[in-house]
Amino acid sequence: MPIDFKLYGPLTGYDELITEHKNPRQVARKLCHYFSGLGEEELAELKQAIDLAIKAMGISFTVYSEGSNIDRTWPLDPIPRMIGAREWEQTERGLKQRLTALNLFIDDLYHEQKVVKDGVFPKEVLAGSRNYRKQCEGISPPLGVWAHICGSDLVRDADGTQYVLEDNLRVPSGVSYMLENRHVMKRVFPELFKDTDILPVDDYTTQLYEMLAAISPRPGDNPEVVVLTPGIYNSAYFEHSYLAQQMGAELVQGSDLVVDDQNCVQMKTIYGLKRVDVIYRRIDDDFLDPETFRKDSALGVPGLMRAWRAGKVAIANAPGAGVADDKVVYAFVPDLIRYYLKEEPIIPNVPTYLCMRDEDRKYVLDHLAELVVKPANESGGYGLLVGPKATKKQLSQFAKLIRQDPRNYIAQPTLNISTVPTVVDGGHVAPRHVDLRPFTLQGKRLYSTTGGLSRVALREGSLVVNSSQGGGSKDTWVIQSRRGK
Repeated sequence: MPIDFKLYGPLTGYDELITEHKNPRQVARKLCHYFSGLGEEELAELKQAIDLAIKAMGISFTVYSEGSNIDRTWPLDPIPRMIGAREWEQTERGLKQRLTALNLFIDDLYHEQKVVKDGVFPKEVLAGSRNYRKQCEGISPPLGVWAHICGSDLVRDADGTQYVLEDNLRVPSGVSYMLENRHVMKRVFPELFKDTDILPVDDYTTQLYEMLAAISPRPGDNPEVVVLTPGIYNSAYFEHSYLAQQMGAELVQGSDLVVDDQNCVQMKTIYGLKRVDVIYRRIDDDFLDPETFRKDSALGVPGLMRAWRAGKVAIANAPGAGVADDKVVYAFVPDLIRYYLKEEPIIPNVPTYLCMRDEDRKYVLDHLAELVVKPANESGGYGLLVGPKATKKQLSQFAKLIRQDPRNYIAQPTLNISTVPTVVDGGHVAPRHVDLRPFTLQGKRLYSTTGGLSRVALREGSLVVNSSQGGGSKDTWVIQSRRGK
């Protein structure tokens, strides 16, 4: 039986492809016409073809469960998410604006702290930051950029308004899956790519390499760039190896690098030591250098911070950039854009309550069952409370946690985030909630991916899209057209 989008639903808010009247949005008309010609069996076969292609290509991710590491095949849904090019241009401007302001903020914090002295950013928030590194004070990284790679999570509310949900500035992951999703979809749906003007995404690794090369302390045509990984047991190891391969960079672990007497980082090779110019690190600050941070770290490189401070090696993202990767800092980003850029934010924040404020904390505790509560520094969907779906015991536990450490918690309204048609139950199409993680680079210039990684909550009614929490993904198509919507 062919798919009938008139029967699609129930729609409880904004859907990315289908209007409230059950008609395809203009940007999705060709796509919906194509899928309307398929039956559930054909759709199930396409899903199976995608799963087989992903397995054959070795695209996987790791979930940590009950003390063991489970390697899973990457989940990709056959129906892409679609965005008009004109709409995307506005989003791209907003992403670049945001990263520019965040880098000015980080640089200010490690130098004069004017934003604190001027009363724009509270000193008590800075004092309570787990990711502020005193070891970075006074350092000026190349081009004044600390966060070279940012993965911002975007959501759309029930009325269609787009928000930034959070900024990921430490070691943002997921871009390899965005690129591989496109490769798989081209293989399975060549006819759709032939008939639709889909803007490409495959220049990301070139842009990434050029950005990394631009911050090299030894200007030249071929700087030595390496990707520093914690190793094969890390959940994002597929991405580390993929990006290294695509850039033509060496994939290294901490044990592969040494810092010499001249504060230069050297890589061990079968031909002897070779100087490293740029490290794209996928290791958290705490584990980067046992001389400076955690002394028990076996993942980092002793003396790496010495080399970086001496300007002998560039690190992306720079140590200390995580001070802006904090959900409490997130609440101040609109003010930071106004302060540093003298502009209004292009993409708004989700309204946010700071539990460190007495008035906000009282409201949060009184309305806990209606809100989403997040710890300041967790990621991957861990440690949060979705009030409307929480038990009385969970609500009580979170109330206690908030009272014990109010600086560590924020709360936001439970958004009815947008949905997108998704294949479930073997071939049935149903709405599932979705977010979007574009990736923005800053070096000599700014660059943003065309679209990003769309993450979809595969469980009915779930708002948690993280793959580690049972979510899936979609290819994101930015469609060039005359009207762009």
